[in-house]
Amino acid sequence: MLRKPHTRYHRLHVYYLNRKDVEIADDPDLIGTWIEDDSAIVFFHRSREAYMQELCRRQGAKIIYQADLDYRDWEAGVEITTFFTRSLLVSPVWEQEFGEAVGRHTIVLDPSVIFGSGFHATTRLCLETLERIMCDSLTGIRTVLDLGTGTGLLAIAAAKLGAKRVVALDNNPLAVAVARRNVEMNNCGDRVEVVQHDLNCGLLDTDYDLVITNLYKGLLIRLFEDADFWNARFFLVSGFIPGMEADLLAAMPATGIHLLERRSREQWRLWLLAGRDGAGGVSHSRPEIDREA
Repeated sequence: MLRKPHTRYHRLHVYYLNRKDVEIADDPDLIGTWIEDDSAIVFFHRSREAYMQELCRRQGAKIIYQADLDYRDWEAGVEITTFFTRSLLVSPVWEQEFGEAVGRHTIVLDPSVIFGSGFHATTRLCLETLERIMCDSLTGIRTVLDLGTGTGLLAIAAAKLGAKRVVALDNNPLAVAVARRNVEMNNCGDRVEVVQHDLNCGLLDTDYDLVITNLYKGLLIRLFEDADFWNARFFLVSGFIPGMEADLLAAMPATGIHLLERRSREQWRLWLLAGRDGAGGVSHSRPEIDREA
């Protein structure tokens, strides 16, 4: 995350350690520590090679890999800048001069090194679809569960668009810290709760109007195979490409789920599904997907 004297991201100095239980001293150049399985990936604004070597010596860790890269390279070559949707203006913290936009809700975001800046195709698909269904008075969405919240962008957008209660989950401690800061910056703390939780260790209550799952295929399949996952009225599902749809479809319940919408952006797919009471209380058969589309 950004802290003084830094006001935006330029270079990322990355240290991949063989242990996750390392203690990193507070440092204004520290962006954060990403925990990945049993490893820690530490990000700095400036080179900290000598410090990290000494830290590893003292704590019995080892640097497996290190890199110095441009922030745009971390973001797949994309420049993180302000963008608009029909109802939203989303700005990184270093472009707050855009201010308020007439007729749009403003979201200010510190994207850090976390997924969910709004520029990946799946995030944008989710954001635009969320915006449309939240603005549809017929859906009556008031509660939202965001599984894998990342920066918290979708959770904050849901609150800005009218949701009264949003729970945002992530298993990455850095993502949780970033999302909580973004919630605070956008004055949504009374509606959005960010919770650290690993979905591989169990599913929390999904009795919400809308569940958002922008996740990888393996985790989506595990969720789909759990009967307790299908308690919401609507499901916004992304994070997969066309070749994965058949496997995802096979993991869904045989009845009770209705495909309302199927969207594409670049090579990525999004499904909007209706569950209990989501399609007028009518039970529907399993959605049919054209595997060649």
